[in-house]
Amino acid sequence: MPTQGHAKARSDAMSISAASAITGVEIHTLRYWETEFSEFLSPVRTRGGQRRYRPEDIQTIFTIKRLLRDEMYSIAGARRFLQMQMRHAA
Repeated sequence: MPTQGHAKARSDAMSISAASAITGVEIHTLRYWETEFSEFLSPVRTRGGQRRYRPEDIQTIFTIKRLLRDEMYSIAGARRFLQMQMRHAA
């Protein structure tokens, strides 16, 4: 039986198509970013294997999008930036 917190996490999570619509990032790009930024972006999976993006995943997507598209970071550079950001937050 799911705990109350686990049930809330599920209700906040959204499909990849909804995440794509909200962030303006294409679905195939989200899947690619999931492999390139696996340390930072790992949506939960349903029993059927569908991705479910939580609010923190959406925030991560917006950050990656800003780094790659607005600030012109390479993927490796964006990954290093996110790693440094994690270290400073800890």
